Amino acid sequence: MNKILITGGAGFIGSSIYKKFQSNNDEIFVIDNLSFGNRAFIDIDDDHFFEVDIRDFNTLDKTLKQIQPDYIIHLAAIHFIPYCNKHPFEASEINIAGTVNLLKSVRSLNSVKRLFFASTAAVYPILDNPIAETSTLKPLDIYGHTKLMGEHLFYDNHLITKIPTVVCRFFNAFGPNETNPHLIPEIADQINAGQRTIQLGNLTPKRDFIHTYDMAEAVFGLMHKFDKGYDVFNLGRGEEYSVTEIVDYFSAALGEKVSIEVDEARVRKVERMHLLADITKLKSFINWEPVIKPEEGIKTLLK
Repeated sequence: MNKILITGGAGFIGSSIYKKFQSNNDEIFVIDNLSFGNRAFIDIDDDHFFEVDIRDFNTLDKTLKQIQPDYIIHLAAIHFIPYCNKHPFEASEINIAGTVNLLKSVRSLNSVKRLFFASTAAVYPILDNPIAETSTLKPLDIYGHTKLMGEHLFYDNHLITKIPTVVCRFFNAFGPNETNPHLIPEIADQINAGQRTIQLGNLTPKRDFIHTYDMAEAVFGLMHKFDKGYDVFNLGRGEEYSVTEIVDYFSAALGEKVSIEVDEARVRKVERMHLLADITKLKSFINWEPVIKPEEGIKTLLK
């Protein structure tokens, strides 16, 4: 039995990863300050949950020394791009300084056998073709920059500690327990509120949407197989979908036509037309395939 610590484990993606690891014979601990996460998202005993802010080094360090984790999955971050753009200092404090605190504490432990860092597709520039892990790194926003710095920090930590470290660049996640107004939960919220003409921003971009349950399976596979070195993997579905396609899936699930009105206040001035993951490397390494299609996952988001 391994002791597995998930930072941000009560959040959107963290809650799905927690449930996957909970089904295995491991002992799971969660650190979350509940600024975006929700204690109700996970069924965890009080002695395995710690309401800690990763910016508070002393409390974080004390908590890690108490847990003595074998594996650490670091998800804790601010990851909603518009929020990061409006609050760049807060985003940097949590995503960068918080990560520094975590790794500083890790270096004082002897228990840690593996590390996982949740990065993002936002570290890549605008590209029209499927993006491989070897692509140029050129973030367009503060969120992407903070996550790229996180990758550098984990790499430097690996050079010092030799702890096997895997970085996973998440593409567009969707599923239950979403805590930010991304496209799919925003559509679901408007439809669940009774609207059949919904307000959206940019309609032409295409995104690689992957369900959080599929993401959890991939993270589980990586943490149980990656046992040496440092490496980076894309985590997406490997297919892209337009905004209008996603709305059509909602229409089909609802059994009613959903129309779109463009709200100029929601239109992003800088936009990627495509964001598609090349997931060849991940599929080959852990023999994994995403199984939940957006049209299937969307059905569960409607009341």
